[in-house]
Amino acid sequence: MLKKCLFPVAGYGTRFLPATKAMPKEMLPLVNKPLVQYGVEEAIEAGLTEIGFVTGRGKRAIEDHFDTNFELEQQIAGTGKERYLDCVRQVIDSASFSYTRQGEMRGLGDAILQGQRLIGDEAFAVVLADDLCLNEEVGVLGQMVQLYKQFRCSIVAVEEVPKEQIHKFGVIAGNEIKPDLFQVTDMVEKPSAEDAPSNMAIIGRYILTPDIFDLIRETPPGKNGEVQITDALLTQAKRGCVLAYRFKGRRFDCGSVDGFIEATNHVYKNIYLPGEKG
Repeated sequence: MLKKCLFPVAGYGTRFLPATKAMPKEMLPLVNKPLVQYGVEEAIEAGLTEIGFVTGRGKRAIEDHFDTNFELEQQIAGTGKERYLDCVRQVIDSASFSYTRQGEMRGLGDAILQGQRLIGDEAFAVVLADDLCLNEEVGVLGQMVQLYKQFRCSIVAVEEVPKEQIHKFGVIAGNEIKPDLFQVTDMVEKPSAEDAPSNMAIIGRYILTPDIFDLIRETPPGKNGEVQITDALLTQAKRGCVLAYRFKGRRFDCGSVDGFIEATNHVYKNIYLPGEKG
């Protein structure tokens, strides 16, 4: 049974400097809610209520956000402003939160490995908060959890991307075993368009089986001298099975300024305004 979800949030957010000099990029607001809260809400919706964060220096605001602020709550108690805290109170009441640190930035694979002390020996999900995924029905993690219950192996979420963006992603090749579901045969981290095995890019949603931790330990640094989760997953695919799922929904790349602005406009028009009117 899946119940744990890991959020690697130790990155510096350099593309948003100077805003992220003293504030975690994951706390940048999409209208009135920080980016990371959307990911946590998606995890809770999928039934993953044990939330772990792999943090780093300067990330204390994330811990404070998913905690009670007695002074603030006392100040606005009984006023119309109290309702603005309803959504985060619901999140805090629906999940447990734990934290560990990645002392050195050595790549996503290493960040996930640091999370082992929070996960233990069980399957778990990974969410990269930079990728905002929205779907009017079942969220992307919820879709993947249903697949995990059937196949019991590691699963990565993928979407087709334009050729000129291939170099930004890990890319898979695979055999389609049912509509939108592929058994992975190859994975390449940030290939050139000419060397990419397909146009199906891995985005920030994973379900991983616990043997991934030993595979990460065996994985030498790869692209950019970092420990790449794609390299460990490729080993896992060759030794057993890794699936890639072309998810239903819309993804926004909130790790880029353009994608963040696009996501903000979408949330304002389609989520915030209808909620205020309702």
